[in-house]
Amino acid sequence: MKTTPHIKPMNNVEIAETVLLPGDPLRAKFIAETYLEDVQQFNTVRNMFGYTGTYRGQKVSVMGSGMGIPSIGIYSYELIHTFGCK
Repeated sequence: MKTTPHIKPMNNVEIAETVLLPGDPLRAKFIAETYLEDVQQFNTVRNMFGYTGTYRGQKVSVMGSGMGIPSIGIYSYELIHTFGCK
């Protein structure tokens, strides 16, 4: 399985093409636990929690992006270029 310095998927959990990126990793956890079904955690690196589940039959991932443009730039780049997210 592919990894990056900031995203290391665990337990063979795939990252969906559609990823929601709230800044706060605890907000990502809340979204996953509240709105997604069949939730599995895929990332804990640097406490930037990531989860994959389904929403209305669609596979969706949600992952914290940290504070500010530099942080979201790193995470979004890695998700798009390494994991094929859109």
